[in-house]
Amino acid sequence: MSIPKEPRQLMINIMYLVLTAMLALNVSAEIFNAFKVVDKGLKKSNEAMEEANSALPDLIRDGAKKKSTLEVYATRINPARDAAKEMSEKIDDLIDKLIDESGNINGKHDDGDYMFKDGKKTTTLRGKKNTDVTTRLLVKEGGGEKLKQELLDFHQTILALVDEEDRESFDNEIPEIIDDSAWKEKYGNKKGYNWSKYNFSHMPVQAVLPILRKFQNDVISSESSFLNYLANKVGTTTDLVIDKFTVVSAPEKTYVIKGEQFKTEVFLTASASKESNTDLTLSVNGRPLTVDENGVATFSQTASSVGKKTYTVEGSIKNPVTDEMQQFKKTYEYEVGERSATISASKMNVFYIGVPNPVEVSVAGVASNKVNVSMEGAGGGTIKKNSDGTFVVNVTSPTPRGQFAKVKVSAEGFSATKDFRVKRIPSPIPTLSKKRGGSMPSGTFKAQGGILPVLEGFDFDAKCDIAGFRLVRVAKRQDPEISVNSGGRYTADSKRLVSKAVAGDRYFFENIKSRCPGDKAARDIGTMTFIIK
Repeated sequence: MSIPKEPRQLMINIMYLVLTAMLALNVSAEIFNAFKVVDKGLKKSNEAMEEANSALPDLIRDGAKKKSTLEVYATRINPARDAAKEMSEKIDDLIDKLIDESGNINGKHDDGDYMFKDGKKTTTLRGKKNTDVTTRLLVKEGGGEKLKQELLDFHQTILALVDEEDRESFDNEIPEIIDDSAWKEKYGNKKGYNWSKYNFSHMPVQAVLPILRKFQNDVISSESSFLNYLANKVGTTTDLVIDKFTVVSAPEKTYVIKGEQFKTEVFLTASASKESNTDLTLSVNGRPLTVDENGVATFSQTASSVGKKTYTVEGSIKNPVTDEMQQFKKTYEYEVGERSATISASKMNVFYIGVPNPVEVSVAGVASNKVNVSMEGAGGGTIKKNSDGTFVVNVTSPTPRGQFAKVKVSAEGFSATKDFRVKRIPSPIPTLSKKRGGSMPSGTFKAQGGILPVLEGFDFDAKCDIAGFRLVRVAKRQDPEISVNSGGRYTADSKRLVSKAVAGDRYFFENIKSRCPGDKAARDIGTMTFIIK
């Protein structure tokens, strides 16, 4: 065999020698398994983004109904989604063709399942090391250049749906699907070289699959960016136009003791202030109320007898969208009783393991020092009284189905028991620079010190920690690099991978483990994927 003069072919031959050496050292399986892991991760990421995208169209259409000038944005949903679906299916077809012609039949099987051409089922690509199929289909037969043009056409289709004055800024926010700079920088206008040859020539099938899946990820990300652009235009996330109102009564309490005074605030929801709502009027049972500078009026009356009481609230205001005066009317009720007891968790009717659970206990008409409070039942609970008269409950184990932790209250001539469920603290959400994934500038990405867990919507003062994770860097035309990280902050190995981040790199944070107060073992809280831009 003669020594080739052409540098790239010489490089390819050297790579073959290196691959042969790697096979001799029995490490090739790990490398190809890494490609398989990356491809599987990208596929799951794409499915998650598609599911998130599916929730936006209805919100956009609802937002577009507020004004006739917004309806044009609703008409752009289907063209964008159809273009993204068509492009994604073309990439799927290309992936299936590579798999079929390299020795397997992709067929309609579960994720990761294939069939040999003789019908035997397998989870391993028979032709994962096949370089002839990729070179023939994507380079020699022009499949790569066709794919490139289709991706460029898709990019322009999405841009054409954006308002002309927004296109430049929008173009900077969506992924750059095709990057011609790398191969042109290396080979310039050298005859015989193009984007397809640079990316796919003599590449094994298993390595090409994540590259194609990455293009698919860019397509779905572009669709997501466009749908969020439409959502912002119709005001589903910002610039909300208030065009619906209702009257609200907010009583201090709905069950009062005979002789006490019933008191409630009455207002229209979505009202701003009296200054900006000069036409606002409120009344109860036909009696006009004085509206304060915050758009709120107060109604009160003495509870003179036991039983259910009703009152009717009426209001009027000018709609800022239609400039029409609108009338609102609603009837509320409250109950007047005598002695009763109230047991309520200050946060919610669930006790959480690992944190103090505030509880308020009161018996109407009985002094607090004459009320006895205790714990019993499941959950291993204890209750302690604070100096301000409130209580704190601590629990140690979740309650089985049908069993409860019980707070028991007793006073002279009265007793009551309230059931509570015991749960673990909800799993936190992993974040990097307050993001759960997606694109991130390399400078921002490198500036982060590690992963932070966030407890969203959890009212208690609790802090979870990251126990560890696996960081995978996938750079263009390079083998994946992996670091197993202990704790939430980057270890030295992870810092080294992060410092390499350049545009086009993809970082996977996998097997993220977290430990919350009360946990006996770390829990799995999912994965994150970031694309460096």
